[in-house]
Amino acid sequence: MRTQVETKRLLLRPLTGDDFDDYAAMLADPEVAAGLAESTGTSAADAWRSLATFIGHRHIRGYSHFALVEKDTGRFVGRAGPWQPHGFPGLGVGWCLDRRFWGRGYATEAAHAAVRYCFTDLGATEIVSVILPGNERSATVAERVGHRFLRELTYRGQQARLYGQSADEWRARENSATV
Repeated sequence: MRTQVETKRLLLRPLTGDDFDDYAAMLADPEVAAGLAESTGTSAADAWRSLATFIGHRHIRGYSHFALVEKDTGRFVGRAGPWQPHGFPGLGVGWCLDRRFWGRGYATEAAHAAVRYCFTDLGATEIVSVILPGNERSATVAERVGHRFLRELTYRGQQARLYGQSADEWRARENSATV
């Protein structure tokens, strides 16, 4: 299993403690934090717990969200990748970007890489994404990477929408794109 993935513009590598300052700054933005199904809060202590959770998830499951780093500049852009904590409705793919990098297509680029990673490296048969109502930016990213709306659900006490796709659906799109 690969520990890092590259796209045209991004390096996806494991999150580390060295990412804390950038990670905390990203989550301190209330607009960023408001879109997260895994509600963290906006304090530095909240960011520390969140970062530790993702790093620990990698040790427990063998995979987790990656740090997203611009290849050209080395700047921390956000996080994205596979995720399946206790109580999650399946193998998930998620993304979170520092607001300074919104609107550049990085979320879609990273999510495409994460979806591919789940199906090729992890051998997933299905992946899902939990998206809060009102987070239309994330719903758009989910649809761009081939997810479809599956159903409404309650996740961690809040209403959410579940999007997802099967490996067969993903392969069919990949095959038609290469023909």
